[in-house]
Amino acid sequence: MTRSLQEFPCLNENLEGSMLSLSQKNKWKKRQYFGECLDTENTPDELIQQWSPPHKQRVVCKGKENEDNLFVVARRPRTRREFSGLSWDSLPDELLLEILSCLPLQDLLRMSRVCKRWHRLVFDESLWHSVDLVGKAQLDQALGQMLTVGVLGLRCPHTCIGEPCFTHTQHLHVHHMDLSSCTVTTLVLGDIISRCRLLENLSLEGLELSDNIVQSLSQNTELVRLNLCGCSGFSPDSLSQILKSCLRLEELNLSWCDFSTDHVKAVVSNLPSNITQLNLSGYRQNLTMEDVKDLVERCPNLVHLDLSDSVLMKSSSFPILQQLRSLRHLALSRCYQIHPAALADFEKFPELQTLEVYGLVQDTYLPILSKGLPRLQINSRPFSGVARPTGATRRDRSMWGMTCRLVFRP
Repeated sequence: MTRSLQEFPCLNENLEGSMLSLSQKNKWKKRQYFGECLDTENTPDELIQQWSPPHKQRVVCKGKENEDNLFVVARRPRTRREFSGLSWDSLPDELLLEILSCLPLQDLLRMSRVCKRWHRLVFDESLWHSVDLVGKAQLDQALGQMLTVGVLGLRCPHTCIGEPCFTHTQHLHVHHMDLSSCTVTTLVLGDIISRCRLLENLSLEGLELSDNIVQSLSQNTELVRLNLCGCSGFSPDSLSQILKSCLRLEELNLSWCDFSTDHVKAVVSNLPSNITQLNLSGYRQNLTMEDVKDLVERCPNLVHLDLSDSVLMKSSSFPILQQLRSLRHLALSRCYQIHPAALADFEKFPELQTLEVYGLVQDTYLPILSKGLPRLQINSRPFSGVARPTGATRRDRSMWGMTCRLVFRP
C-alpha cells in the first residue's frame, strides 16, 4: 500500500472509505445472507475472518494507530491445472526415439518442426539407418542432410541429383548405396564418392564416371559388391587401381561398359581371387580366349560367370571353364561361334545348375537339349543379377537383400 493507514477513516465509524466497504445494496444482501451465521452486526474484518480460507489469511498491524484495529488481507486460492497423464516434455530421449522410430518418413519430417528438441531427436542417426527414396524426382539439399546425419543405406535409383550441399568435410558413414541410372554430374558424383570410405555395396549402373571417381572408389577397401554395368569415362589404369585395392570384392559387374581391349586386359589381370560372381558380358571382340584363361587362373572360386555376347568364345573354351570346380551358373548367350551340338558337353560340369544360352538354341531344339541335360535349368534367367541391388524380376524394395527402414511414399 502506497498510502498511510492514517489517511483512511476509522473502520468502525464509517465503512464507505474502507478498502473492504460495500455499496448499500450489496451490504443489505450480504447481511441477509450472513445474518443466519452471525448474531450481531458484522464488521468487514469479522466477515473476512469468517469466510476466508484460514491458510490464506495474513494479519497486518503496523504502527501505533493500528494497535486496536487488525487489518486482514485474504486471497482466493489459485486454481491448479491437473494433468491426467505424463506430458511429452517429461519423456526421456530414449523413449521418444523409440516412438519416433515407428513413424514413416513423411511423418518423421513433420515431427522435426515441433520444437528444437524434437528436431534434434528426429535427426538422430539411429532413426536414419537406411532410407529408400525411390519415387523422389529431385534430390538437392535433402540428400546432403541425410548423408550427413549418418545414413548407412541409401537407395535412390532413377533420381535427379542436384547439389547435395554438405555442411562439413567429414567422411560419410554410408555402407550401402544404390545410385543406378541417376541423373547427376560427374562433379557432384565425385564429391559424394570422395567422402565415402566405408562402402561395402555400391551400384553406379549407367553413370558417366571419371578417373577421379574410380580412384576415390579404390579407397573403399571394404567393398564386397560393385556394380558398374554400362559405365564409362575412366581409363584402364584407374580400373586396375580399384581392383588391386579392393581385395574383398566378391561380386563384380563390369558388363557393357565402354571398354577397349586394354580395359578387358586390366580386368582379367587384376581381379581379386575372392571373386565368386562376375559379369563380363558385352565385349564381343575384346574378350579373347587368353583372357578367359587368365580369368580362370585368377578366380578359381567362381560360382556365377556371365560371358554373354562374346563373339570370340568357342566350344574350345569349355575345358578351360571346366576347371572352375564351384561353377553353378554360366551364361554364354549370343556367343554365336559356339555350335548348339557342343552344349551337350556341359554334362561334364558336375556342379553346374543353370545354363543361359539365349540366341544359340532355337525353341524347337530346346526340349531336346533339356532332355539331354536333365540336371540343368536352361534359359531360366533372362537377366543377370550379379552385384545388382535389386533383381530385374523382383517387385520388392530391397537393396542387396536388405529392406530400408524409412521409405518415401510419393
